Amino acid sequence: MPAPGVGRLRPFSVKAKLATLVVTSVFITTGLLMVALRTDTELRFITVFSVIATLLITQFVAHGLTSPLAEMTTVARSISHGDYTSRVSGTGRRDELGDLASTINRMADDLEAQDHHRKELVANVSHELRTPIAALRAVLENVVDGVSEADPETMRTALKQTERLGRLVETLLDLSRLDHGVVPLRTQRFEVWPYLSGVLKEAQLPGTAAAQRGLVSRSGSHTRTDVHLHLDVSPPELTAHADVERLHQVVANLIDNAVKHSPPHGRVTVRARDGGTSGSLALEIMDEGPGIPRSEWHRVFERFNRGSSPKAHGPGSDGGTGLGLAIARWAVDLHGGRIGVAESSRGCRILVTLPGQASRNELT
Repeated sequence: MPAPGVGRLRPFSVKAKLATLVVTSVFITTGLLMVALRTDTELRFITVFSVIATLLITQFVAHGLTSPLAEMTTVARSISHGDYTSRVSGTGRRDELGDLASTINRMADDLEAQDHHRKELVANVSHELRTPIAALRAVLENVVDGVSEADPETMRTALKQTERLGRLVETLLDLSRLDHGVVPLRTQRFEVWPYLSGVLKEAQLPGTAAAQRGLVSRSGSHTRTDVHLHLDVSPPELTAHADVERLHQVVANLIDNAVKHSPPHGRVTVRARDGGTSGSLALEIMDEGPGIPRSEWHRVFERFNRGSSPKAHGPGSDGGTGLGLAIARWAVDLHGGRIGVAESSRGCRILVTLPGQASRNELT
């Protein structure tokens, strides 16, 4: 389908204005020639008048075309030097220059948002790294100064901070690989019930082998054992087509998040249904926690976002680094699926839809 304005002449387009200029010039020349024939005016005078009239009209039209281009050049030069605050006026024009102005402004908006995100990312990473490093340094200084003994309890405290630091670094490396697209997608058909059952069993074990294999975000694996995990798959023989490793990232991170924000002795439900097409899958992860305010739904899957909801419940629920849900969104996007927060009468309800193999082929 051609882009707007391509292959057709819009009333206020640059093509229409140039065509009008040519037609007007011809009419002026023809009119002056007819006047000359009827009044016996010399042809050279008519020629001079025609040239002057044509030049004046051309100058008027050219100014309307070149003035916005000069402004766009200035704004583009500012953007190339890192100033993303400049914008082009004239977006209300009903021609190609108006379209170009709108495109440049959208590009500037995107670049400004990316620059803000980059600065925010650096600040957040610095903060996240500083916290475990400061805690580890304090423990080691106490041991060196003789304030505390290097007993197993002190070493466990130091080890906990070291593991937290290692999880953050590993997660950042994962995100770097994801951003550069070096993580391949290996899809296969699998049975949903035994697969999700295995994920839930791993989620109930602190320090699972899944975390060691890099299948979860390592952004703060929970140690809670008071939350009940419930699996609901219908029909029981349901099958889906996806990358099981990447899907593990999605489910494990969503369960980890739900468990951390569940009340004592709460319940987390993982529900799987047919997505409506061959090999497609619809997942719901529901908890009984405080839920997420609607005003924050669009920010839930941003990196380092922890929201303004009450802190996680229970021992070992430190809230993580705010990277797990960002990785879950990336894995879903890689499949061509969708993930988002849905309405719920209690707690938080996350919906995940993954297309079947045919639908994914259509997307590519």
